This record gives sequence, C-alpha cells and structure tokens, in this order.
Amino acid sequence: ESVRKTSRALVLHEATLTGGVGAEIAATITENIFQSLDAPVMRVASLDMPVPFNPKLEQKIFWAKDRLPEKLRQLLNY
Repeated sequence: ESVRKTSRALVLHEATLTGGVGAEIAATITENIFQSLDAPVMRVASLDMPVPFNPKLEQKIFWAKDRLPEKLRQLLNY
C-alpha cells in the first residue's frame, strides 16, 4: 500500500546487500507492483565483506545509518 501511494520503495536491512533478505523483498515488490513504481526499488544493507573482529570496524559494516541519507536522496531525485 505504501509503495502504491509513494511510487517508490527503499528496503533497509542488516543482512548483506548481495543475497540478503532485502533482495527478496525488492524482487517481490518489483514482481507484484512494477507498474506502480516511478523509480527502481533501492536497498540499504550491510557491506558485502567478512565481519571483522574489531567492534568499531564491525559497526561500519552493519550500521547503514551513514549510507541511508544518500540512498534516500537518490530515490527521491530519481
């Protein structure tokens, strides 16, 4: 319902970008309501790399807070 209303979708999740649950959600949105989309479904997720042991580096991989604003701008400006 939200995607039909805004004509856009952004999937935010903690799994890796490649092969993560967000890819399946994005595919489902695209398959079912493609005609309602004005922009591609975008995803923000963890980086595609092994998880480091250092807690500060680990946060850089998992925490998408820094990447979210730019993706939202891209989606809104599409």
